[in-house]
Amino acid sequence: MGKVLIIGAGGVGTVVAHKCAQNPDVFNEIVIASRTKSKCDAVAKAIGKPNVTTDQVDADSVPELVALLKKHKPDIVINVALPYQDLTIMDACLECGVNYLDTANYEPKDEAHFEYSWQWAYKERFEKAGLTAILGCGFDPGVSGVYTAYAAKHYFSEIETLDIVDCNAGNHGKAFATNFNPEINIREITQKGKYYENGEWIETEPQEIHKTLNYPNIGPRESYLLYHEELESLVVNFPSIKRARFWMTFGQEYLTHLRVIQNIGMASIDPIMYNGQEIVPLQFLKAVLPNPKELGENYVGETSIGCRISGKDKEGKPMTYYIYNNCSHEEAFKETGMQAVSYTTGVPAMTGAMMFLTGKWNKPGVHNVEEFDPDPFLDVLNKQGLPWHEIINGDLEL
Repeated sequence: MGKVLIIGAGGVGTVVAHKCAQNPDVFNEIVIASRTKSKCDAVAKAIGKPNVTTDQVDADSVPELVALLKKHKPDIVINVALPYQDLTIMDACLECGVNYLDTANYEPKDEAHFEYSWQWAYKERFEKAGLTAILGCGFDPGVSGVYTAYAAKHYFSEIETLDIVDCNAGNHGKAFATNFNPEINIREITQKGKYYENGEWIETEPQEIHKTLNYPNIGPRESYLLYHEELESLVVNFPSIKRARFWMTFGQEYLTHLRVIQNIGMASIDPIMYNGQEIVPLQFLKAVLPNPKELGENYVGETSIGCRISGKDKEGKPMTYYIYNNCSHEEAFKETGMQAVSYTTGVPAMTGAMMFLTGKWNKPGVHNVEEFDPDPFLDVLNKQGLPWHEIINGDLEL
């Protein structure tokens, strides 16, 4: 049994806390901390178990984080705060001898750019400290990497093409809302796309490449190519890959709102002066948009996320493989009070921490999820609300 510290009390943090509390044989003590302690208290109250406690921390501050870790002495930190805060939390973990897990890679606050180099640079320090850091353990990144590792282990001698497909076919009834932190979501979608082909990264304009894909139990949805961080690690860890892409669905109404937001400058991350005070337009927009944590109650429909893979099977013959999960917004809300986008990120984060605490994913250094054994992770995922399905030698449409 182990003690876990969850940093972040948004939608994903709420799901992580609920799922940890459902598994007391592994997580015997749970601490939830964020900048606003009242948010943590509300989550703890909803769970209603004595082994769930709360605290306050500014995750931008290494000294505050160090004090928090020394006070609670967790076995592992689950970082579901903002991606800007990954490095301060990793620094504090190194100083205090605590293991680390996150769901999204670091990106600087003043630039809409993300890559793993900043966190991979910590590899030697975590190795020397005998500490494990698990990077990108949400769904995508996260389960998408585990799915790829599972395909490589059980089906393929060579993976040649990888397409990660992410469809949200749900409806929350709002004119415009993002399913996770608006600041992070809009930065991700409005920057240029990028995909990997024949050893090179090819850049595209935002939403330039798109096509209709069919999703299980959902049907056809227009899907747009954008860059996602797990592509960077997957082409390193599976060097036979000749092409790797990431696709996400967006409705026309969403894209129209997004274009307007960009055209009027509200997606900008450059500070401006307003009434004698410096503000960042995108951060102001975040403050007026619906809180993703509060979308769940009226959310209907489901998500469908998976990997479509082609290559050579274990005998060297051509093979296609599609592994995916569909998750109901309504069912996620009934269980945790959160919608499926938060659920599909929070459950894998809990599962990764469980893998570490049970000794199955314990490897000093800094590692992406596909570097670990996929089997025990997927076995737990099946039992914890995210069952997966396979289609062998079907039409990948890509």
